[in-house]
Amino acid sequence: MARTAAFCGLILAAGESSRMGRDKALLPWPPQPISTAAADTFLSAAIRLFLDHVDEVLVVAGKNQAALAPIIYANGAALVINPDPARGQFSSLQVGLQEVLNRGRDAAMVTLVDRPPVRPDTIEKLQTAFDGATAKRKWAVIPEYGGKHGHPILLGREMLTAFLSAPETSNARDIEHANQSAIEYIEVDDPWVALNIDTPEQYAALSVNVG
Repeated sequence: MARTAAFCGLILAAGESSRMGRDKALLPWPPQPISTAAADTFLSAAIRLFLDHVDEVLVVAGKNQAALAPIIYANGAALVINPDPARGQFSSLQVGLQEVLNRGRDAAMVTLVDRPPVRPDTIEKLQTAFDGATAKRKWAVIPEYGGKHGHPILLGREMLTAFLSAPETSNARDIEHANQSAIEYIEVDDPWVALNIDTPEQYAALSVNVG
């Protein structure tokens, strides 16, 4: 599939992963015991998945930048630093989206690093839907599975501007609700879009499901 030149991939990975007990970006992928080394991690798998569909991938890191940088660079992505990740995930989103605009892109494909990588055909379906949505004056495409919204989300320039102009105390859900009529929700047959992994127990369950 030809890459979509306007898109910049954005992976948010600046969280402290306190409930997991270790950085979720470094969890082995495919899932296996956390003590086991693996060729891939959640982060590297997400980068490579995105690179098949966009021209450039940005990863927002925080205090974990030293640990993530080797993976980011080895897999052909760029590192973006959130100088104050304690402000929360929305601050990382704003930092990342500003860098998307700084690099001359007008659309972003955004995911969280604690989400298992979705299937490539899921991204293709979302990109096709985005092309149609822009013709209908929609600003974003968001996947759904089982009635739950998920990631990756595809944002056009208008939605990027809405996120960047919001107060730092906002969150992504606030912006989504405020611009509901400008969003196209797409049902996909991919449970990974709506699943995030926060605890060792959830990661262990994911291992069983994948196996």
